[in-house]
Amino acid sequence: MTRTILILNGPNLNLLGTRQPEVYGPTTLNDVEELCQAKAKQLNVEIEFAQSNHEGVLIDLLHAARGKHAGVILNAGAYTHTSVALMDAISSIMLPVIELHLSNIHAREAFRQTSYISKVCVGQICGFGASGYPLAMQALTDYLGEPA
Repeated sequence: MTRTILILNGPNLNLLGTRQPEVYGPTTLNDVEELCQAKAKQLNVEIEFAQSNHEGVLIDLLHAARGKHAGVILNAGAYTHTSVALMDAISSIMLPVIELHLSNIHAREAFRQTSYISKVCVGQICGFGASGYPLAMQALTDYLGEPA
């Protein structure tokens, strides 16, 4: 059975390519999904790719990942800096989660340098733009090791 990874994107990421391209780059979310599909083939994994602007939907998708996916890559967007609920959901699903950001949150405004979710994630990748997604996929599959 092929291992699957959930790649979950939070608020405003549906606007990639047009929203602040000087910060987030010109790549659209569809382009990101294509990058991830190509990397999935290379890693011999399947992906489920989702985006929502709604915190509760993201939580529901995290809950549904349990027993379905081997791990999660989460770009929680602004919810990274505000959501105890997402942090609780991550800690509840007992799956490895990698926190991902397009920009380097540590080099931005002070409020963006605080991540509620990093405390319950296995690692964080930030600052590499769309290239961070395949990097996170590689990191997660390395973390998971060989399938059982």
